[in-house]
Amino acid sequence: MSNRRSVVSAAVTAALLSTAYVIPLAASAAETGQQDTQLEEIVVTGFRGSLNTALAEKRAETAAIDVIAAEDIGKFPDSNLAESMQRIPGVTLSRGDGGEGRNISVRGLGPLFTRVRINGMEAAAQTGSSDIYGAGNNGRSFDFNVFPTEIFSQLAVRKTPSANVEEGSLGATVDLKAPHPFDFEQDRVFTLTGRGVFNTISEDLDPRASMLFSQKFFDNTFGVLASAAFQKRNIREVGYSAVDILSANTNANNLGTNANPILLPYCTPIGWTATAPSPVLGERGSTATNCSARTARASELDAFNTVYNLRRASAPNTPGSGAFLPRLPRYVNSEQDTERTGGTLSLQWKPNENTDIALDGLLSRYQVERRDNYILGLSFGRNLTNSGQPMVAVRDISFDQHGSVEYAVFDGVDVRSEGLVDQFVSTFEQANLTFEHRFNDKFKITGLAGRSNSIWDGPMRLQTFLDAIDVPNFTLDFRGGRETPLIGFGMDVNNPELFQYAPTPDGNRTVLGGFSTQGKPSRNVTQIANFDLAGEWQATDQIALTLGGQYRENDFHARNSNLVPSQVPVTALPNGVSVADISTQITDLDDLFGSGAPASWVAVDSKKWRDVFNFADMDFCGVECGANESGILEKVTSGFFQFSFDSGSDWRFPVRGDIGVRYVKTDQTAVGHIPVNAPAGAPFPTVGQRNQVDREYSDTLPSLNVVVDLTPDLLARFSAAKVMSRPELGNLTPTATITATTRTGTVNNPFLDPIRAKTADLGLEWYFRPGSLLSVAYFYKDIETYIQRITSPVVYTELGLPDALLAGTPASPTDVFNVSRLENTDGGPLKGFELNAQLQLDMLPGIWSHFGVLANYTRVESEIEYILTSSGGVVTSSTTADLVGLSKNSASGTLFYDDGVFSIRTTGTYRDKYIRGIPASAGSDLQGNGETFYLDAAASWNFNDYLTLILEAQNLTEERNTLFIDSVREDTLFQTDIGRTYTLGATIKF
Repeated sequence: MSNRRSVVSAAVTAALLSTAYVIPLAASAAETGQQDTQLEEIVVTGFRGSLNTALAEKRAETAAIDVIAAEDIGKFPDSNLAESMQRIPGVTLSRGDGGEGRNISVRGLGPLFTRVRINGMEAAAQTGSSDIYGAGNNGRSFDFNVFPTEIFSQLAVRKTPSANVEEGSLGATVDLKAPHPFDFEQDRVFTLTGRGVFNTISEDLDPRASMLFSQKFFDNTFGVLASAAFQKRNIREVGYSAVDILSANTNANNLGTNANPILLPYCTPIGWTATAPSPVLGERGSTATNCSARTARASELDAFNTVYNLRRASAPNTPGSGAFLPRLPRYVNSEQDTERTGGTLSLQWKPNENTDIALDGLLSRYQVERRDNYILGLSFGRNLTNSGQPMVAVRDISFDQHGSVEYAVFDGVDVRSEGLVDQFVSTFEQANLTFEHRFNDKFKITGLAGRSNSIWDGPMRLQTFLDAIDVPNFTLDFRGGRETPLIGFGMDVNNPELFQYAPTPDGNRTVLGGFSTQGKPSRNVTQIANFDLAGEWQATDQIALTLGGQYRENDFHARNSNLVPSQVPVTALPNGVSVADISTQITDLDDLFGSGAPASWVAVDSKKWRDVFNFADMDFCGVECGANESGILEKVTSGFFQFSFDSGSDWRFPVRGDIGVRYVKTDQTAVGHIPVNAPAGAPFPTVGQRNQVDREYSDTLPSLNVVVDLTPDLLARFSAAKVMSRPELGNLTPTATITATTRTGTVNNPFLDPIRAKTADLGLEWYFRPGSLLSVAYFYKDIETYIQRITSPVVYTELGLPDALLAGTPASPTDVFNVSRLENTDGGPLKGFELNAQLQLDMLPGIWSHFGVLANYTRVESEIEYILTSSGGVVTSSTTADLVGLSKNSASGTLFYDDGVFSIRTTGTYRDKYIRGIPASAGSDLQGNGETFYLDAAASWNFNDYLTLILEAQNLTEERNTLFIDSVREDTLFQTDIGRTYTLGATIKF
């Protein structure tokens, strides 16, 4: 290539090796007494140095990338990898339990569309979470919270593809890089960092530590680097959850027929005239004056009529269809004990400037025990057969103009104290060998061989609960524009004598406490093997040709276990054991969350419960007794040709870039099991039908990246490509779930095609001063295909499932089921723009020269048609909305000061609301996430060459994350407070 490009590459390499940026300054002849210009080197380190390093690499690349580099040895700029990427234009963060960053979206495209490579090799990282955040990850989305940040030295987000980069991304390819011995100028490097982490909600002080050691041997031709990191956290999260928002008719009692329903949402009041009262007379003590043996009918008609007469326009004949209430209104207390450990080992051999061979190993382990506790009103999520909503008397109720409940008073509500203990361990292991050898000035080869294992292991997910039956005076109060209600439970929830734990007296219609194992234990394993080889021929100073190929195997297995027998009945507490003996107290939500939360409530102590009932001795079984087991094996063979060019200074406007094509063939084997219902008297389902589907498909993916230097400081970028993203792994398994009582089903689809798109990008970048940038970029993606779940009426025999699946149920093979199936659908356009500024104010006098500003703003729009229902292949209802996970507006801003000794910065990140799921339930069109703004700060002081003090703070504004349902009503589904987090630490260099 040209001398000009070599100079740029050399500058980038120097910057990366030293984690600093060298600014050449021309000294004037008057100052030097010489006519010839002299160059003085000013080395910029710390946060400013990391910014300059990243900017140098961005400028040199032909593709559109953004880089975040380590500030110093073993010091990544942020405490979480995903949170670091918020500072990159177009990148938005999805937070999980405890407010930690878990996934990212790039330019409106969610985690599914982002591929991640670690040390040049595609990687998968899966972990668990609470149900509201998607529970366990069994797809391709990458969970960044598996890894400690200290084991990485750089991340890069590649927003436009090149032929030599693996396919699979519509949004971006993220490269995570662990350090190598030859990344440092010093022969020996040794650092230790220790931190104490304090959170205002958990009020615990937790440890965090890391180390890095690097040594070169044999005349600096061989190096060894080892790093390790450890973090222990006790996280607490407090808030409110509705689980779902249901219309009042959802669990109503139907006294008519399916063709002519008479739906009664609640227990009918005295004097209400209808075909028959609700519930049916004589049932559970129901009389003309009582809803049940414990609950009197309301004496006023107004409240019941208010609900009965609220009807959606789309369901004018359905009483209560326009009245929306929380399904399980509850306060939430979530505590997590986490341990995150990680380490790297790198052996690097550089016998000369033409050969570089590295063997890298990386290990990370993330272990969590999450304890969730809820105090809730249970009856609104149950029907008559479970003594639910139709047994409840409504005494007072009001709604807003959209049908959302504002205030309500109920009698006969079952109050539950529920606990969930979820244990899981995420382990990531990777080893890979990379090499580069230049035979001469014209030809070099590069290669990679590696293997990784990502294991998500869930040994226990245990739910336990206590119940209080038919409690009067249960209240909900959203008045005053509250996002979360004041909940009045009508009883002293702190008194264990008012709760019960006992067997059901009437065949599970009345539940008096119990437990559920929720399909645990479970285990997901993703194994990836990767082999790459490429050769580059420098045909001339302006032209290079690269030819390469890759073989990759992705082997995904998922399984869970069933309890033996499948339904273990609730047994009474042993003699002498009371509810108080198996319980504990959940405290302080009144102060920590407010919103009427109780000061304390009774909850099952899971460990005491397990000891009393010998939970450890309960038996579990696998696929042989109907548990789920599935797997996906992908064998990906690809080859590429890339033509790189650089006109150098010979042209008036120098042009450089790459054009190429990538061909990829995917061979897929999908295996799944469908359990068969248990024969009469059998304790669990029998071995299910094993399904295996083999298929293959191929893609030809051209790409183009062009950079034009309009002036020495102003460049224009243009990119165009065809891209593809494979379906979620869990969606490809040939499995089905059938609920015979409701005649519904969910069916996966191993024949799903990838999501394919055509993309174009156009940008301008102005490097108007060293370390400074103003840029604008426009992007457009024509998403040609999409994947949706579509609900259609289907005769059971047309599903291809065994008739034995319906044995012992009220359904028959000739019945029509409402089946949700995954299908490829039309996509839609996505477009937007990014504005980015990086400004170092070193032109200002005195102290002001050490300040700087980072700021970016992204606007994205999309238009996707979501098919809600269909019949016989014809769409019967649909809606148009943004892509799931897309925030129309996002922004980030950082103000920093860095004089080489003292550094301080504060960063604010804003994300607009976005869709989490579509459609929703019971008349709601979607589930969404509310807008958020997080403010963080960090400071460091280099006390001397050997000691650096660190102070960090996250979520200074104590932002709460809010999930909602329905685009018009925006009823709160979930809101929690994670508090502020403060970190104090020190780094010692030897």
